[in-house]
Amino acid sequence: TMTTSAKIQVNGVHLHYQQTGEGNHAVLLLPGMLGSGQTDFGPQLKSMNKQLFTIVAWDPRGYGQSIPPPRDFPPDFFERDAKDAVDLMQALKFKKFSLLGWSDGGITALIAAAKYPALIHKLVVWGANASVTQEDVRIYNGIRDVSKWSEKVRKPLEEMYGHKYFAKTCEAWVDGICRFAEKSGGNICQELLPLIKCPTFIIHGGKDPLVPRAHAEYIHENIKGSRFLLMPEGKHNLHLRFAEEFNRQVEDFLG
Repeated sequence: TMTTSAKIQVNGVHLHYQQTGEGNHAVLLLPGMLGSGQTDFGPQLKSMNKQLFTIVAWDPRGYGQSIPPPRDFPPDFFERDAKDAVDLMQALKFKKFSLLGWSDGGITALIAAAKYPALIHKLVVWGANASVTQEDVRIYNGIRDVSKWSEKVRKPLEEMYGHKYFAKTCEAWVDGICRFAEKSGGNICQELLPLIKCPTFIIHGGKDPLVPRAHAEYIHENIKGSRFLLMPEGKHNLHLRFAEEFNRQVEDFLG
């Protein structure tokens, strides 16, 4: 089946999304920091079961092709993304849908599942965290300067944004996410986790250099009945590197 690419107005901004498949089960893919459907979910858009699922991958405001507006990071940027994501799916006439959230998109998905329980069918998150520790702050500051990134990771983002927007937005993200470390317990959304009632699947890469395993275990412990899978060789982008196994695990869970 084809992949369509379009924009729709939601909450005063024009959000870009890609859509493919014709299944009854609608699934929204939520990208990570600076991410978009195109850069973050190629193997999912291409290879997930198009008969069972209708797959939507969105670009959050200020990312990908959802510019303007330029991206900013007010204290509630995750809540804003969660509302945008849910309102986008409703604007596309999906009454109920599942969320697949990677990294920042995983945090957004956790918040959406907690705040809009009637709309969320199932939830899959990987590379996500519900709080920011001092170790996390050190890790984030290590990626502040995009010129130090590996070319493989940097190039597609540079092509999408141009160097200046990419570098500036990455720095703004580091400042925005590190602000959570100043809150009690470094809290992002810890108090929301027990409110998540939908079936939840947490996947973690044993070699993730950006998100320590304790974050995934905390999320698992605080969402009742959630399932946890450790992919020992997986890094942060395990859904790209081990796409076949990831897609199979997720399809079985969503099934």
